[in-house]
Amino acid sequence: MRPFFYRGRFIFIPLAVAAFLSLASFVVMNLWNWLVPVIFHLSAITFWQAMGIFILSKILFGFGKGGPRGGGGAWMRHGMTEKLKHMSPEEREKFKEKWGQRCGHGRWAEGQNWNNYAADAPKTTE
Repeated sequence: MRPFFYRGRFIFIPLAVAAFLSLASFVVMNLWNWLVPVIFHLSAITFWQAMGIFILSKILFGFGKGGPRGGGGAWMRHGMTEKLKHMSPEEREKFKEKWGQRCGHGRWAEGQNWNNYAADAPKTTE
């Protein structure tokens, strides 16, 4: 016998999506109506207009592709620095070759100082 979620997923998933969309639209509407009329002297919006703004922003700006797989930042460079610091010269050379086969461009291309990666890293201003 299959569990309930397996059988009811065709009902549960659309309801969960609708509930999330409704909650997000409600939050967008309230934030808009609280901030935008006061700051920019625009009119208040309805629930359906807020839903449209939310969907449009998701279409234009993406659906949350961030995180470890979707890109990186300073935290990712720091992790790579730590990995390279603890590699032996042979491991580092093997890594360079493998990365060069995959990418062959950018920071890991020839001419980079592999022994002092942190010195080559661009400085961030925060």
